Amino acid sequence: MQLKIMPKKKHFSAGRVPLILFLCQMIRALDVPLDSKLLGDLVQPPTITQQSPKDYIIDPRENIVIQCEAKGKPPPSFSWTRNGTHFDIDKDPLVTMKPGSGTLVINIMSEGKAETYEGVYQCTARNERGAAISNNIVVRPSRSPLWTKERLEPITLRNGQSLVLPCRPPIGLPPAIIFWMDNSFQRLPQSERVSQGLNGDLYFSNVLPEDTREDYICYARFNHTQTIQQKQPISLKVISVDELNDTIAANLNDTEFYGAKPSKERPPTFLTPEGNESLKEELRGNVLSLECIAEGLPTPIIYWIKEDGTLPVNRTFYQNFKKTLQITQVSEADSGNYQCIAKNTLGAVHHTISVTVKAAPYWISAPQNLVLSPGENGTLICRANGNPKPRIGWLTNGVPVEIAPDDPSRKIDGDTIIFSNVQERSSAVYQCNASNEYGYLLANAFVNVLAEPPRILTSANILYQVIANRPALLDCAFFGSPLPTIEWFKGTKGSALHEDIYVLHDNGTLEIPVAQKDSTGTYTCVARNKLGMAKNEVHLEIKDPTRIIKQPEYAVVQRGSKVSFECKVKHDNTLIPTIMWLKDNGELPNDERFSVDKDHLVVTDVSDDDGGVYTCAANTTLDSVSASAVLRVVDVPNPPFDLELTNQLDKSVQLTWTPGDDNNSPITKFIIEYEDAMHEAGIWHHQAEVSGTQTTAQLTLSPYVNYSFRVMAENSIGRSVPSEASEQYLTKAAEPDQNPMTVEGLGTEPDNLVITWKPLNGFESNGPGLQYKVSWRQKDGDDEWTSVVVANVSKYIVSGTPTFVPYLIKVQALNDVGFAPEPAEVMGHSGEDLPMVAPGNVRVNVVNSTLAEVHWDPVPLKSVRGHLQGYRIYYWKAQSSSKRNRRHIEKKILTFQGNKTHGMLPGLQPYSHYVLNVRVVNGKGEGPASTDRGFHTPEGVPSAPSSLKIVNPTLDSLTLEWDPPSHPNGVLTEYTLRYQPINSTHELGPLVDLKIPANKTRWTLNHLNFSTRYKFYFYAQTSVGSGSQITEEAITTVDEAMASRQVDIATQGWFIGLMCAVALLILILLIVCFIRRNKGGKYPVKEKEDAHADPEIQPMKEDDGTFGEYRLFSFVSSASF
Repeated sequence: MQLKIMPKKKHFSAGRVPLILFLCQMIRALDVPLDSKLLGDLVQPPTITQQSPKDYIIDPRENIVIQCEAKGKPPPSFSWTRNGTHFDIDKDPLVTMKPGSGTLVINIMSEGKAETYEGVYQCTARNERGAAISNNIVVRPSRSPLWTKERLEPITLRNGQSLVLPCRPPIGLPPAIIFWMDNSFQRLPQSERVSQGLNGDLYFSNVLPEDTREDYICYARFNHTQTIQQKQPISLKVISVDELNDTIAANLNDTEFYGAKPSKERPPTFLTPEGNESLKEELRGNVLSLECIAEGLPTPIIYWIKEDGTLPVNRTFYQNFKKTLQITQVSEADSGNYQCIAKNTLGAVHHTISVTVKAAPYWISAPQNLVLSPGENGTLICRANGNPKPRIGWLTNGVPVEIAPDDPSRKIDGDTIIFSNVQERSSAVYQCNASNEYGYLLANAFVNVLAEPPRILTSANILYQVIANRPALLDCAFFGSPLPTIEWFKGTKGSALHEDIYVLHDNGTLEIPVAQKDSTGTYTCVARNKLGMAKNEVHLEIKDPTRIIKQPEYAVVQRGSKVSFECKVKHDNTLIPTIMWLKDNGELPNDERFSVDKDHLVVTDVSDDDGGVYTCAANTTLDSVSASAVLRVVDVPNPPFDLELTNQLDKSVQLTWTPGDDNNSPITKFIIEYEDAMHEAGIWHHQAEVSGTQTTAQLTLSPYVNYSFRVMAENSIGRSVPSEASEQYLTKAAEPDQNPMTVEGLGTEPDNLVITWKPLNGFESNGPGLQYKVSWRQKDGDDEWTSVVVANVSKYIVSGTPTFVPYLIKVQALNDVGFAPEPAEVMGHSGEDLPMVAPGNVRVNVVNSTLAEVHWDPVPLKSVRGHLQGYRIYYWKAQSSSKRNRRHIEKKILTFQGNKTHGMLPGLQPYSHYVLNVRVVNGKGEGPASTDRGFHTPEGVPSAPSSLKIVNPTLDSLTLEWDPPSHPNGVLTEYTLRYQPINSTHELGPLVDLKIPANKTRWTLNHLNFSTRYKFYFYAQTSVGSGSQITEEAITTVDEAMASRQVDIATQGWFIGLMCAVALLILILLIVCFIRRNKGGKYPVKEKEDAHADPEIQPMKEDDGTFGEYRLFSFVSSASF
């Protein structure tokens, strides 16, 4: 079975199928098919298949080849006429005819001249069924004649005059191509002022001195012979009015010299065409070229309009600086009046060109070949149009029909030949000639009378495969005479298919407009005429369409990164798709950065050239689909360039630049930086920012700075590298426009005042010789200002000042040009000294066992002798003389900022004796201490016992030993011991309470259970309350006799069985407990400390009495101690 695949295109027409399918259409049949099955017994009149052009220009340096090819059955013979008479090629040894062809070869390379064979040739192809003829082929050799010798006088013109340099090339065949060049073979520049006309002349609307040269040369290029001819050079000199007056004065006396006047500006006039109106005739289908060239000063501009109409949009073009209007594919509708208008500032002139479009003959309906059976009727129609209307003439077998043998089946009616009841002798070749004064058309059409039963030319059992929902075309190429009728059937017993669902084409093709799955099957084509019947079977399969279910998506990536496009395809299971990736409809670059796997295209290290349209194309043998996505490659912009400084003033300049490539991401802003090469070379500072649409910036400058600028561009991706630096620009010096900042006055010794300031930098100095004028005076006195000018430093020390006196200070900048504006006054103080007086009347109020409040009287402010920073309390815990000798006394410090008169002492130890004193503090240091003041803190609750351990465990007793609390915080009154047993399931037993005297450090508990774990809770007490507890656990020992009996029992078999049963029961209970999460009374060993804590034992938590304000002070003090 032969497989035939439906074309992938969606729309089909009869014209797309092979020519063989048209052969049997009545009247419209083109040809008898030269099918191998028919060649043996079908005859066909000749048909011209190839011939030389009507106007055949040959190269005289090569052999002449005049083509004439034809086909027919039997193969036709060929003959030629030359200039209307028979051309006997046997009598000319230079002329031969190619074998099996009518093509002539004239060998003029060895001898002979091309001019000898110039003439009108016509070829005739003949067999027993008729004769076909070619066009009249006019053979002419190409010509490239030389320019005639002529003497060309030099041309001298005044500046502004008009000029036409004539070319007048020799008449060649075909016409030469004209251009103007100089001696160096360089084309002369052309413009709106200077241009070449259609005739080859060079037109100057006005001349300028720069037009002066001695080598204006017109060249003619003859493409057919590949030769160039050259005209003699023309010399042109354009002189100014001053030069012309000097020339005249040198040749005339004073009475004769009037002087040349400069060429005045003038309105336009036309150099070509002449007058106000002209006529133009053009043939249909050619290019209409209209030309207007004007002179004037200033140079005129040309405009074109069509009167009573508009110029055709898609066919109108302007050449030669709009001096030439061209309309392509001109038709009769383009006839009319066209107006060219030349304008300059002094006026306008117009010229009207009346265009008439004529037409050589062109076909409306050329005659078509006829294949008829005996007794049938038919027509040959030859219809042509033109301007003027062409004449129609008929020939039969190359002979005018008027003198041809008579045929009773033929009747001529103007442009139509009517055939009726044709017989085999009616076969012939007819020629239709349509001619007018502009040309002619000649067409051959044969009438072939045949009697043949139907034949189906399509191969049998072809398998057609078609995509669902697309048209299916099943071929049934046939031949027969008379023309057979065609019917199609589906399946073995189906009825004829009708055109309500199907389309039956005249060429026998069956079309299923929308093929579905149920269209699959076998189809039979049946051809019938009165001489017989033929049939053929073909098969149709319908396939699922190929679809892209995941299309590539638009992507924007930065240069140097990676991008991936995805393309997933679904297809018919019986078809194998080929996936191809394209870039801009071409192949992917041959680059290892591009990689393709099953569903993805990956591009790494993306570059600018990678941007474009990427297409995923999926192809099967039946269909193809594609999807595209755009890749936009972006990056930070390229740096700006061509920086230029203009409008350079003392304190401003205009900076202009050209933006670099934005790399596909619009520039949002430009950042301008400057460098001060005089003061900070190599350091760039921010100057300004402007919008991304600006390319200029007006910059404000400071005096006495050697500026260089650079620009950076920024887009959504980032910032470009800086541009190249601009040229340097040094601004003039000026007085400082600001004074130093951060002026302070602060003494370092009791008798000095140190004045400091932040110096101006070089950029701020505004000029050379930067100095500072430092001035000071006491604030509360009547003294005059004392001033001193110092160099470019940052401080000045005033000596001999009274201690801690307020001063008014000011520092003014100056340079060689002048002073800065008057500075602001700043208050400072001379140096401090230590305070002289201690705080008095120190009082202590004990708040609780850990907190005390201290009060004192402030010292006089004059005695502080500096900035009062606050008061500082020193306090410490008093110790006995024996202890004091053993350990250094640890003093603590609390500082209270500002002019406070009281403060809180937190974190004291209960039941202790403390001593404190108070001192005043200024910027220099501390004053003398106040008299020591002692106080006692009351009792508190004790800390936990220092240790607890269980020793000497027996069957029924445990002994506890402990150390007293490290901080009793008072007098211990007793100890409290609480304990409770813990069983094997970690459940807590009853709690037992026991009081123990305070002087004990050991206690034995009797009558306890053997082999039992106990939990102990132990704490001390004062008169204030209970302290923190300490816990411990211990186990009493095991009874050895009972253990021995247990071992004996364990060896018994009944006991082993019982234990197994118990173990099984326990396992079941554990599973149940695990499910219910065992919510009651268990004692997790992991958390036994917390679980066994006695809820009744909650020691009192003493209020530490520390306020937030003083907690910070305590921390600061301990840090500074």
